Amino acid sequence: MKRRDGPGPLGEREEVPVCIDNLARASLKIWLLAGDKKETAINIGSFSQEINEEHNKHLPFALVVDRQALEIALRSDVKDQLLRLAIECASVICCRMSLKQKALITRLVKEFTGKTTLAIGDGANDVGMIQEADIGVAISGMEGMQAVMAIDFSLPQFRFLERLLIVHGHWCYKRISKMILYFIYKNILFSLMLFYYDFYTSFSSQVIYDEWYMTAFNILLTLLPVISFGVLEQDVPSDVCHQLPALYKQGQRGICFSWKRIICWMLNGAVASSIIFLSTIQALSSVAFLGKGDVADIAHLGTIAFTCMIWTVNCQIALIISHFTWIQHLFIWGSMLLWYIFLLTYGAIPPSYSNTGFHVLTEAIGSAPNFWIITLLVVVASLLPYFVYMVLQRTFYPLDDHVIQEMKHCKDIFDKLMWLREQQNLKRTTQVGFLARVEAKIHHLKEALQQRRALIYKSFTNSPIHRTLRSNPLFQ
Repeated sequence: MKRRDGPGPLGEREEVPVCIDNLARASLKIWLLAGDKKETAINIGSFSQEINEEHNKHLPFALVVDRQALEIALRSDVKDQLLRLAIECASVICCRMSLKQKALITRLVKEFTGKTTLAIGDGANDVGMIQEADIGVAISGMEGMQAVMAIDFSLPQFRFLERLLIVHGHWCYKRISKMILYFIYKNILFSLMLFYYDFYTSFSSQVIYDEWYMTAFNILLTLLPVISFGVLEQDVPSDVCHQLPALYKQGQRGICFSWKRIICWMLNGAVASSIIFLSTIQALSSVAFLGKGDVADIAHLGTIAFTCMIWTVNCQIALIISHFTWIQHLFIWGSMLLWYIFLLTYGAIPPSYSNTGFHVLTEAIGSAPNFWIITLLVVVASLLPYFVYMVLQRTFYPLDDHVIQEMKHCKDIFDKLMWLREQQNLKRTTQVGFLARVEAKIHHLKEALQQRRALIYKSFTNSPIHRTLRSNPLFQ
């Protein structure tokens, strides 16, 4: 992902280097497209620590291009070579850029790399660049509101870009990824139950569920937990995201959303639906369900299977939630309670409207102990595969956020050796920013110290004192 800055007073100047440094630690590639002259653009880059004017071979390269050179390169056959060189550099500064050139560079880089681009600016000359990028951010400042009117996000200061990307960007990626996977799981489970019953009845066109059950499934009984999850879920606290910007790389690597994970969640839904259907069929068809030897009919089977499914999908979302609030507890457990309220209300309607659901809870399944026992056992069995997978993953192949969650719940965060080890594991050698300079200085000083030691040792071995000592029998 790339970010581009336009000229102008982008927020508090003292906060810009810190923000850029954290963005670099999150593996964001940073470009500066400025309308200023070359010297001014270099000074801006040096202040924001995108480039370093010191001649140090350990620091990465930065590319500075002016408008005339860029026009010649983009019109010739070296365009691809220029873009390839620019992408390999740690940072790129393009100076004396016009509005059209900013938009052109943004489009070329987006098409050449195939990556998601984000453009940020504060003036009217940045509108084309902002509109050309995948995501547009504007700084509302003294240069007018033209940029603010053409963007996706508006920030009062540049430093808030760090929280927008590293904190909210990370949270939104995890929320949306898990929410989509949960939708796939939930609907696979719901749909396969209908197919299994059709296959079991030799495709008799009879439906296992009442039609009102199917209507209420997505719009009443499983809607609120998904909304609360998509709005309130936080895998790690915001201060941890600030301290460990490398967590943002989970989205860049596609760890939480990929074809592999989609297929796994589809299999999870298929396994859960198979367990629910086969268990309820086996439990209700072999023995009497009610007193006096009465067996369960399709109304009983459909209601019990649907009850097991409601409990399973709501308990499943409870298992994937990392940050519980009272709202999520209310929506998850309230949705389960709402199912029984729905059964009571629907069963109280005359049979001409409620069909097979008339008094199905109060006079049929509710008084049967088998109903409650089957529900408990089937829900536990259907959630067991995912629970085993979750335990194995967190034990042997934990992700970074899993480790942080364990440390948080064990009260072992911020002041323990485990936290320091996790910081070291997530540490990334940045190519721009303050950390890049510090690490390069340290590396340079270490090499200079080694060279000094080698020179002293060489001088000592060539000295007369060393030859005298070696020739003395006492030192041999």
